[in-house]
Amino acid sequence: MENKYITVAYKLYAITEGKKELLEEAPVEHPFQFISGIGYTLEKFENEILALNKGDHFNFTIPCAEAYGERDEESVRAVSKSMFCDADGNFDSDNIFEGNIIMLNDAEGHQFYANVGEITEDKVVLDLNHPHAGKDLIFEGVITEMREATNKEIEGMVNLMSGEGCGCGCDSCGGGCGDHSHEEEAGCGCGCGHCH
Repeated sequence: MENKYITVAYKLYAITEGKKELLEEAPVEHPFQFISGIGYTLEKFENEILALNKGDHFNFTIPCAEAYGERDEESVRAVSKSMFCDADGNFDSDNIFEGNIIMLNDAEGHQFYANVGEITEDKVVLDLNHPHAGKDLIFEGVITEMREATNKEIEGMVNLMSGEGCGCGCDSCGGGCGDHSHEEEAGCGCGCGHCH
């Protein structure tokens, strides 16, 4: 399969309580960038985009089951606040605050993201569900670039996906994936910071 370098400017919506709610946006100045054929985006998202060409506008819905699935309430856990304290017992309030997305490691060293919920005197609630779990996702936008990917771009994306950073010289790679505040990210030309 040919690997294509693709950039899209889009708005992502979901229907919440009967109303169309904007979840995130990747503007033309800082488009979402990815390489097809390597599993970086949702399969349905990639297939919809690959059926189009540069300059084409799109408007499609990805059902919850083909996006991030239903929410699993068993994936919401209260853990000891001490997990986030340094050796002197100081709590990491710079990173552990309600609404923040943090990266954690399991016993086998696998990395995953968690959304920080309520913080009490001795507990921190962590939600391991994807922020868009349980939602049908509506994508509206335009394809701003679509061409064959270079070997360097493919290598950078593979490095990013393996947790080694993107290999393309940007400083912000990998740290923002999952927080979906794309308006604030400059991007690095290899899809950093986006999670489709």
